[in-house]
Amino acid sequence: MNTNIAVSILVPIYNVEKYLTECLDSILNQTLDNIEIICINDGSTDSSLEILQEYSRKDNRIKIINKENSGYGASMNIGLDAASGEYIGIVEPDDFVKKTMFENLYNLAKNYDAEIVKSDFLQYTTSNKHTRKSGIISKKYADKPLNIFTYPDLLKMPPSIWSAIYKRKLITKNNIRFLETPGASYQDTSFAFITLSLAEKIVLTDKAFLYYRQDNENSSVNSKEKVFLVCGEYDKITDFLNKNPKIKKAVNTEKLIKQYSTYLWNLKRIDDKFKDSFMDVFADTFKKYFDAGEISEKFYKKHDKNLFNQLINDKELFKKSVEKIIEKENKKMQRRKLFSVRINPARRISIVLFGKQILEVGNA
Repeated sequence: MNTNIAVSILVPIYNVEKYLTECLDSILNQTLDNIEIICINDGSTDSSLEILQEYSRKDNRIKIINKENSGYGASMNIGLDAASGEYIGIVEPDDFVKKTMFENLYNLAKNYDAEIVKSDFLQYTTSNKHTRKSGIISKKYADKPLNIFTYPDLLKMPPSIWSAIYKRKLITKNNIRFLETPGASYQDTSFAFITLSLAEKIVLTDKAFLYYRQDNENSSVNSKEKVFLVCGEYDKITDFLNKNPKIKKAVNTEKLIKQYSTYLWNLKRIDDKFKDSFMDVFADTFKKYFDAGEISEKFYKKHDKNLFNQLINDKELFKKSVEKIIEKENKKMQRRKLFSVRINPARRISIVLFGKQILEVGNA
């Protein structure tokens, strides 16, 4: 093992020739020198591999792993196995980062002896180069050691595993792996949950370093394979909690709240031809939780009790209620396109008029 490497940066790659150069340039320009960049090419059919080879000839910090297409999870596991750094970072190839990202995160990790350091990130639109801070992290919880026992709301944050670094020993000691399911959807869900649950010290920073591209036309595909991937992720999380009763006692309600939200969101967005089969899985899963006495009053404070009862007792009525919710949300979205005022958790205010943002103030 090369102990001189502070951060191993994993870049899982599949057909991203359009964005790959910008991504690699941003990583190579890091102010933290002692990094390695492990690029896992998942059988790309465009010029991604040629771009990687060109860059590796210029900078020996780039290591290429070329393999047949097998999906994001398999690529990430190969990257984890190849990493030799003290910490591991992840950058998606259609995103790019500020040059100080890994120096800042690594310094925070060393200052607090943290196993995970997680930052805010910037939502980036390619068409107009518009940047907006996501605001997922409040200053109130920044720059101090936390864990799920002192702050269970850590698990409510988006997975966004690419805006963090992870101590490699945390991953190897606990044999944390990605599910090797097809494609590239939801596979960060269980990884994020399990790493956050096992870390004794987690440090957040409200600074944002990574530009998360919002309008990559190839980033989302609706298929039967992808519809149920999220279920596999939560099955893995459930199995993990059942094997770790102390953690389950501390965070099971937060997990159920988030799982229900995620399943409901997925149900509303998937193609109509998959809705009934997904709803069956949704209902059966939460009926088991209900029968086991795991649904608490705290859960009902976040989710409508009547709608939940419809889900587990009358799926047809639940389906009609969800259709009404979708219709109501669509109308609300149309109104928002005309005029809206939005305040994110970091207290950043955005005003939109006739579909265009006319003012944004608050933390940059």
